[in-house]
Amino acid sequence: MSNVRKGYIRPVDFKHGRVDMTHGSGGRAMAQLIEELFLAAFDNEWLRAANDNACFAVPNGRMVMATDSHVVSPLFFPGGDIGCLSVHGTVNDVAMSGARPLYLSASFILEEGFPLADLKRIVDSMAQAAREAGVPIVTGDTKVVEQGKGDGVFITTTGVGVVPEGVNISGDRARPGDAILVSGTLGDHGVAIMAQRESLGFETSIRSDTAALHGLVAAMVAAVPDIHALRDPTRGGLATTLNEIARQSGVGMMLREEAIPVRQEVEAACEFLGLDPLYVANEGKLICLCAAEHADELLAVMRAHPLGAEAAIIGAVHEDPQHFVQMETGFGGKRIVDWLTGEQLPRIC
Repeated sequence: MSNVRKGYIRPVDFKHGRVDMTHGSGGRAMAQLIEELFLAAFDNEWLRAANDNACFAVPNGRMVMATDSHVVSPLFFPGGDIGCLSVHGTVNDVAMSGARPLYLSASFILEEGFPLADLKRIVDSMAQAAREAGVPIVTGDTKVVEQGKGDGVFITTTGVGVVPEGVNISGDRARPGDAILVSGTLGDHGVAIMAQRESLGFETSIRSDTAALHGLVAAMVAAVPDIHALRDPTRGGLATTLNEIARQSGVGMMLREEAIPVRQEVEAACEFLGLDPLYVANEGKLICLCAAEHADELLAVMRAHPLGAEAAIIGAVHEDPQHFVQMETGFGGKRIVDWLTGEQLPRIC
């Protein structure tokens, strides 16, 4: 039955309805979905202009841009969902340059038959995350694919921000003597996802750590503008992220196993599953490399912030022409902490 009857258009049925091909057709159904769902949730002056772009002013400084596609499975997990994750992930990618994130775009690929109730739940979660971060979603796009040619919903977000003058944070700036800090416990997100996947038959109280880190970064940069490198250790975890930085900067690193914060529940889950928590994904943690003389000051700033309360200094950078990341074990030995090989856990973010 048509939605149009004597000039009246029925509201979208978010309780029982499902995505169909007309929601991506460019016609009335698509316009109605955009107005009643996306515009209602993300409402701001740029979206209300109803253009195919967003025109905005930016403050002085160097522009930063980052984009990320989110294909996490399951879509809903302890501590979060694909919606808030898509906001946090891109906000964090922008923030790792020391930038203040300003605006986001969001692109949705929806599968025919996907429940509109679940889509609304995801969009509402994105809207809340964007409001809490103070980073509006100002433009976007929606496409629909036939049933069986997608997996519910995929979301791509792009963010722009501005780096203030005097800040130069990059993965190629690590120097021998630098301290290596992490903002908190590792592996929480990955274990939360594992626990939710029915095939693992595993239960844990761990929740995803997904969070927007730009407030923590701003506090750190205000205290120590000359931070050398920042990175959020998502896919591949701490180990792979540090190997990336070591290669970029042409240095080696030595970690201290006993200094690396990992929750007992995460450690137990990883042992049960035959995984190393150093390679498990995080979505609300950061790695910081800075000159040794600034390490204690930065650690105090991080611990004073809610998202850095369990921050720790976990190692140091040294000269190494082979760019190895190594670790002093709790037994007094040393081992190589290599890149992640293969796919430890697909569809993690």
